[in-house]
Amino acid sequence: MHLIIILYSLFASIFTLQKETLKYAEPLFLIGIRMTISGFILILHEITNKNLIKIKLKHIPLFIILSLLNIYLTNILEIWGMSYITSSKTCLIYSLSPFITAIFSYLTIKEKLSIKKKIGLIIGFIGLIPIIYTQSQEEINIGKFFILTLPEISIIGAVICNTLGWITLKKIIIKNYSPIIANGYSMLLGGTLILIHSYTFKEMWINFPIYNINIFIFYNILTGIISNIICYNLFGHLLKKYTVTFMSFAGLMTPIFASCFGIIFHNEIITWHFYASNIIFTIGLIIYHNEELK
Repeated sequence: MHLIIILYSLFASIFTLQKETLKYAEPLFLIGIRMTISGFILILHEITNKNLIKIKLKHIPLFIILSLLNIYLTNILEIWGMSYITSSKTCLIYSLSPFITAIFSYLTIKEKLSIKKKIGLIIGFIGLIPIIYTQSQEEINIGKFFILTLPEISIIGAVICNTLGWITLKKIIIKNYSPIIANGYSMLLGGTLILIHSYTFKEMWINFPIYNINIFIFYNILTGIISNIICYNLFGHLLKKYTVTFMSFAGLMTPIFASCFGIIFHNEIITWHFYASNIIFTIGLIIYHNEELK
């Protein structure tokens, strides 16, 4: 369990670091560079250790789907939404993951849910209600659909893609590929697609998409090590022991860490809605986890 706590505290730090790095580079260029370099490092690591396994022709579609979902779409939607809302709120919206995971896990890899697990998920879903009412004027100005702002919808889209990506990763692992190999190929391909997207949509490439090269390099290396090298592969390792749904639901710890980082590094104001959501999430998590242990 201690590895799960470490994993999600590191995941929370990524939101804070990413928000800070946005001040010094164009967003898509930033993500594309980080993903491409990280993927190259992971593949190089496997080649050096003679562990690189050739992908079977019939499994190539799975790697392409992983690249599109977990890297390309997730990061494009997330980085746009995060430009308008706080890192702690972005992280909290990611708490939708267990509900989406439960549905897709049941449909794709037949993970069963007991009555108590369903109760835990429902309680967690109720916990999202308070945070919906903390929309800033900047979010509302961008646009709104029903009760959600467009940045919130963008982050929710990122959560859906990310969740489907983790399920795809588990499918790849089941077929005897290591998480490092799966993440290495997907990051390299997905990162390249993001860079192409960045150039196509003219993210200031005529001049230079980086505003402060030294700070950009520092934050990008730090974020890359934490996210792409440590978190992605630790998550893959833990998937061998825990179900996708539980790993996703345990991610409800992340907003607690993210709120602390947001207060310390970005002076973000955290209202009572945030803490109310976290308390409800925790209750749901305890119910779900106790059933998982059985």
